[in-house]
Amino acid sequence: MESRWTSEIGRRPVKVANCSGYAGDPSWQMFRQVTDGDVDFITGDYLAEMNLAENAEAYQAGTHPGWITTAWAGLQESIEVVAERRIKVVINGGSLNPSGLAQKVALLAREKGLDLKVAFVSGDNLQPILGNTLAALKDTLPPHLDSDNPDVKLPWNSLDPSKNESIPLVSANAYLGARAIVQGLKMGADIIICGRVADASPVIGAAWFWHSWKDTDYDRLAGALISGHLIECSAYVTGGNFSGFTEHDPEIFIEPGFPLAEIDADGTCVITKHKGTGGMVTEDTVKCQFLYELQGSIYLNSDVKAYLNNVKVQQVGNDRVRISGITGAPPPPTTKATIFYHGGYQSQILLNATGYGTTQKWKLFETQLRRKLAVSAIDKDLSILEFQVVGAPEPNPRSQLSSTTYMRVFAESKSQEPLMGLLFGVRDISLQHFSGCHMALDVRTAIPKPFLAMYPALFPQNSLKETITSWDNQSNSMTEAVDVGHPPKYELLERRENIPTTYLGKPLSSFGPTKPIRLGDIALARSGDKGSNLNVGFFVRTPKVWEWLRSFLSSSKLIQLMGEDWSEDYFIERVEFENIFAVHFVVYGILGRGVSSSTRLDALGKGFADYVRDKVVEVPVEVLHESKL
Repeated sequence: MESRWTSEIGRRPVKVANCSGYAGDPSWQMFRQVTDGDVDFITGDYLAEMNLAENAEAYQAGTHPGWITTAWAGLQESIEVVAERRIKVVINGGSLNPSGLAQKVALLAREKGLDLKVAFVSGDNLQPILGNTLAALKDTLPPHLDSDNPDVKLPWNSLDPSKNESIPLVSANAYLGARAIVQGLKMGADIIICGRVADASPVIGAAWFWHSWKDTDYDRLAGALISGHLIECSAYVTGGNFSGFTEHDPEIFIEPGFPLAEIDADGTCVITKHKGTGGMVTEDTVKCQFLYELQGSIYLNSDVKAYLNNVKVQQVGNDRVRISGITGAPPPPTTKATIFYHGGYQSQILLNATGYGTTQKWKLFETQLRRKLAVSAIDKDLSILEFQVVGAPEPNPRSQLSSTTYMRVFAESKSQEPLMGLLFGVRDISLQHFSGCHMALDVRTAIPKPFLAMYPALFPQNSLKETITSWDNQSNSMTEAVDVGHPPKYELLERRENIPTTYLGKPLSSFGPTKPIRLGDIALARSGDKGSNLNVGFFVRTPKVWEWLRSFLSSSKLIQLMGEDWSEDYFIERVEFENIFAVHFVVYGILGRGVSSSTRLDALGKGFADYVRDKVVEVPVEVLHESKL
């Protein structure tokens, strides 16, 4: 199989298989991807914004290895097949300690007598640059990720180092590109362990190396960036998190297979999966994943920025979908970075109400508890206190559960004591409660717990030192780190496209009589998070329905559909992807500080799309006749 790397490289599309979309994907998915069919590369994205930070303190204390255990387990299970089939592996499972995982993998290969060269990428850790406490950031705090948008109001509780001098940084990491990965492959590495590279960087690196692209081949790099975007969330492109699943046999989605990207020399790709695996790859599943976690019509990476306006998605075979139309340009001079620090303490108290008079019950409870907290002055020490009612009782209920809703009392404070006071306040009024009040007997969520707050930032690329280091099996030691430099050219990010909220398209009255239906009966969608912001994209299947959707779904209409979830503190950007009949929105600020810092029950925004799809809207009868949903 060695001939593949001498005779086939660059002569055909490179086959890149994804084995992980987050740390919890099972390790055996790597083994499955290397054994279920022919591939050239295995890539894996193990790092959500949160799990890297969650392990940082334990790693610093010596109680955590710093790498992702499922990544190590996958390599243990797969390394012999990887060696036999000469498959290259590029994963970010090294997390906080890529050198440590690289050493373990190299020693494993040596023990098994396998001829494999292992390397690791460094340079994402910013703590040596920024310091170990918030006090160190007083004069060097990088600008907020959304600071370059004058229309966006940053969260009120964003990081202010002047007010939190003694608080330690837990982690600070830049999102690296693919330069070190490409250099490592050129040096002959078979397995490359990365830390916080951007989600798509392993895929970009694989295609860049395979096709011998230049670092100025921006259209090709941009195409590979979107290929990586499509497969980095594992089963999300093969049927997971798919809003159209209700149209198909549910058996298809019980265990979707993980995806492959076949990336051609021009940067276009075909998304597919191994034969015989579950799930499906269709235009709909690919469009859903394409619209996931976008920040508008420009997708950024440290090596390239991709323009998405002219994207095309075309079914070219069973479980085979081609993506084209992506163009590229030089990257911006900054890359994304995330800084995590101790945000204080959180608690949530969950209470249930059943049936008759539910609205009045929750009003009474909130009034009682707020009065109790005011009398004891505890309310002044709570930085956040929210009373969130989840659900609505079913009319003429079939069971008590269908008649029950719950209230989520969510609170934050700098210390534990006020939150314990909140819990005692609930206790003190426990027998003064409304009719039928009850709660689960397990109250562990009500005990204050420390949480990590996130600050998403922009960090200058030229201040990074990105390196690649190999493990030398002969000397059983690391070689000297190779500095891979920086992109040859930068280009400032232009103002993001925002089609005005007053966009009219074709007048809605021209479509004729309407019929009330749920939006989800005619449109599919996907939503997710980008730090403080939520993104959501809606698409339809035919030109006639698209003509209506783009006219109907303005920014002002989305605000109306959001109802009580909208706040004037938020800002909306709206773009269109005409070739795939999609409208996409970014709602800035709705997730607060984001991730574990968000007060929303749906902190990652995943349920927002189906919330809006469940809204009843007026759809023209002639449009319904054209719809294929």
